[in-house]
Amino acid sequence: MGWNVVPWGLNKLLHWIDKRYHHPDIYITENGCSYQDQLENGAVNDPRRIEYLSQYIAECHNAIAEGVKLRSYFVWSLLDNFEWAYGFSKRFGLHYVDYSTGRRIPKASADWYRKVIAANGL
Repeated sequence: MGWNVVPWGLNKLLHWIDKRYHHPDIYITENGCSYQDQLENGAVNDPRRIEYLSQYIAECHNAIAEGVKLRSYFVWSLLDNFEWAYGFSKRFGLHYVDYSTGRRIPKASADWYRKVIAANGL
């Protein structure tokens, strides 16, 4: 979508919110990226999304270690879905959706994120 990927910017923003609003609890309700995912042989390998999430989650961890009260982080999104400006042409989800059948296929990033959650960290 042409959006910049700037993981350190999230850390900077978390610190700005922390300072500006006197150390509030912070909840990130959505963070994610859109890449040209392709279903190949029944699977979707999306290493760029894994790299993106790894970098952003690492910056969240850094901010927490530095005293920011970040209480939650939600990946956007669970499933590929309708995007308000681009319809179904952009894919954000951890699960690939075949729009013609409704079939949902976990992407490599879904398995990666499952392991991050199970380990409670990167």
